[in-house]
Amino acid sequence: MKVDVLLGLQWGDEGKGKIVDVLAPQYQVVARFQGGPNAGHTLEFDGKKHVLHQIPSGVFRPEVLNIIGNGLVLDPIVFKKEVEGLRAKFEIDLTKNLQISKKASLIIPSHRLLDAAYEQAKGDSKIGSTLRGIGPTYTDKVSRQGLRVGDVLSPNFTEKYNRLVDTHKMILGFYQFSYDLTEIETEFFEAIEFLRQFQLVDTEYVINDAINSGKTILAEGAQGSLLDIDFGSYPFVTSSTTMTAGVCTGLGVAPKNVGEVYGIFKAYCTRVGSGPFPTELNDETGEQIRQEGREFGATTGRSRRTGWLDLPALKYAMMLNGVTQLIMMKVDVLNIFDEIKVCTQYRLPDGTLTEQLPHDLNDLVIEPVYKTFKGWKTDLSAYHCYDDLPKELADYIAFLEENLELPIRFISTGPDREAIIHREAQLSV
Repeated sequence: MKVDVLLGLQWGDEGKGKIVDVLAPQYQVVARFQGGPNAGHTLEFDGKKHVLHQIPSGVFRPEVLNIIGNGLVLDPIVFKKEVEGLRAKFEIDLTKNLQISKKASLIIPSHRLLDAAYEQAKGDSKIGSTLRGIGPTYTDKVSRQGLRVGDVLSPNFTEKYNRLVDTHKMILGFYQFSYDLTEIETEFFEAIEFLRQFQLVDTEYVINDAINSGKTILAEGAQGSLLDIDFGSYPFVTSSTTMTAGVCTGLGVAPKNVGEVYGIFKAYCTRVGSGPFPTELNDETGEQIRQEGREFGATTGRSRRTGWLDLPALKYAMMLNGVTQLIMMKVDVLNIFDEIKVCTQYRLPDGTLTEQLPHDLNDLVIEPVYKTFKGWKTDLSAYHCYDDLPKELADYIAFLEENLELPIRFISTGPDREAIIHREAQLSV
């Protein structure tokens, strides 16, 4: 059995949490393979809403094994709060169906301080970090001085911790950054004790044993493809590989074992923080999308920038990920508009038209070229069959499928897990 992959095709916040929850009954294992507490996967069902940051979105299905892979950076403090929140709200015992890789990197309190110091030093060139310590933790991983989850089982863990903190203090001194670690360190070591009660294992063996025994496995991505460290809008990116390739390194899966790749995108675009955004709407329409779509960060609470759907960027992400099936989210947010626009090309400063993302996207003034569609102006909450959709929406979807050369398998019409249209048949487009 192969590992199916579900990931975002834009700048994150595409609605991955809901879709993992919808797909979870088909899978026996759900695994996170990159990112950390900067993720905010929102799920709504039975009148309840919950946001997951580090824990896979399969936790609401007790029969599903959930795995935090080696590609993640884990903040023990956030993890403890997240687990306790799930216990209190849903009576979920994660000691039974959650396994954590010993090779996952640990976020320690001084990583957060470094994050803040680096961002402060950038001044007007800030990248919009969530200040969760994720970048500095990945930096320590690459420079071969970081701590990993398995280290918490070591009798000299405190010694290893202090050695890394001393290194961080030297850097913070260079930046003349003031701080006090006392209170947060107490909380951190309490969280370390809490973490030790969970199944800390070599998850690469677990994943490969599951593959060999024919179990169904879903790898859950975080952030979005356009935030990838290599192929995103660098330097305004995250610190991990958010593409399909990250499944191989973040879980220990051979490329031959990757199966379906579900690519999720919104019917429009959003972005949090700094960085290029060709179709951004700094006007009333953009604000309408923001309010109608509740476009405020699940993790940070920050307002998301909004804009029309960008096909060149979407095609780019699909190409790099090898997407086999598409999932479109938040179609209902566009219910209120008389007209809907889609960017089909970019016009470069010299007048050239292109469908490719320029390397120097950060520095170029790009004019999006739009195709305009008539809005459907219909409440979609009662629709559960594709054939019943308003003609205007069906035309919009048909245009996207023709240009993206893939069927859109799921169409989300609201935040609840039941508000979704599933098209079983594979369409030829």
